[in-house]
Amino acid sequence: MAKESFNWKGLFINEETEVPVEVNKSQAPINPPTSEITKFPNHATQPISSDSISNPFLKEIFEVYDKGFESLNASGFDFFELYKSVVAVGITNPQSYQMAFTMGKTIQPDLTKQFLLEKANFYVTEIEKVYAKYDTIGKTKKSDLENNLTKEKYNLSKNIEELNTKILQLQNELETKKAEFQKMDSNNIEQFSEIRLKMEANDLAKHKILDSINTVVTGINQYL
Repeated sequence: MAKESFNWKGLFINEETEVPVEVNKSQAPINPPTSEITKFPNHATQPISSDSISNPFLKEIFEVYDKGFESLNASGFDFFELYKSVVAVGITNPQSYQMAFTMGKTIQPDLTKQFLLEKANFYVTEIEKVYAKYDTIGKTKKSDLENNLTKEKYNLSKNIEELNTKILQLQNELETKKAEFQKMDSNNIEQFSEIRLKMEANDLAKHKILDSINTVVTGINQYL
């Protein structure tokens, strides 16, 4: 089966308008000077489970969503930056959230918990859209494959049944011909016997009439 290539643009950009999916610019914070941006460490990608051993596409698809998530990031500090910081420091560590939020406030003073939750909901919604799109594509392809397979199986089963019927007919015809062949001698014995007897009778009749004629010829020669 051919491996599909994943188009990041096709995944996370509206393909009809080709305009990147972004948050409302009125809500997006103004991008601060580069010198004021605190660089967060790149978050460590969560290890793929042992399922990747049996599913060779799992790592690739995970990277699709990871890259797509990054492509949704708008300018300024929002949930994405907080997410990366928390994941890098410790996603179950309460202090990592406080640290990331405090750092975010230094970049965007009006940063609020509500804003972060709204942006989180935005990312979740967009990722769900992508999932729904490709889930539909996958189900359609799976359905098409199943339908084609069912059709091919039906056609092959029908052909096999027709061939079996022909084979049975040929076998019956073969047995009939064999029987006819075996009966040929027995069916013609009477005719052969009749012909033989007639040929013998022909010989006897000839000899008898000739003998009779020869006897008369001899008598003529002797008595006349």
